[in-house]
Amino acid sequence: MKKLLHIDSSVLGPHSVSRQLSAAIVDRLCQTTPDIQITYRDLSATPLTHLSGADLAAAQGAASPDAALAQELAAGQSVMDEFLAADTVVLGAPMYNFTLPSQLKAWIDRIVVAGKTFKYDAQGPKGLAGDKRVVVAISRGGFYGPGTPAAALEHLESYLRGIFGFIGVTKLEFIFADGIQAGHEHREKALSSALQAVTSLHAA
Repeated sequence: MKKLLHIDSSVLGPHSVSRQLSAAIVDRLCQTTPDIQITYRDLSATPLTHLSGADLAAAQGAASPDAALAQELAAGQSVMDEFLAADTVVLGAPMYNFTLPSQLKAWIDRIVVAGKTFKYDAQGPKGLAGDKRVVVAISRGGFYGPGTPAAALEHLESYLRGIFGFIGVTKLEFIFADGIQAGHEHREKALSSALQAVTSLHAA
């Protein structure tokens, strides 16, 4: 049975465009692969703690952690287990201040782990997650595509391409909704165009 991991990170709840798009992507993949098993994680409703020195020390075999740190480590292991088990990851990623939400960064810090999703050898780093498909729903208030005046401020798509590429993901797809803060007409047009693009996604 195929497994799908659905991640949302927007803090806007039902008003979020990235959440609408990620839900539409999951619906599309369920239609094309009816027996798919879905795991859902809402990083806004249940945020992970940010990576700390104590986390890293515990990972290197430091003394037994206290109860609070043990809980954080267990949450991090659960995130890693979900990611490793998934055949497909659907990620809702809004742009906040030209980059990704800190909640999403905390999740990424739990899945980019040496020996788990990448390793180093004589040739340098090697990704270990190349068997996964990742579909990212990006929503941005303005316009950040190549050639736009704000292109140099785009640190969301570029970061996600870099980090997933680093861990070996080659099946990486993006659905974009740009200009959602440029007025109601732009928002509706962007959402409609993105939802239309979702219908072209192939089976999971």
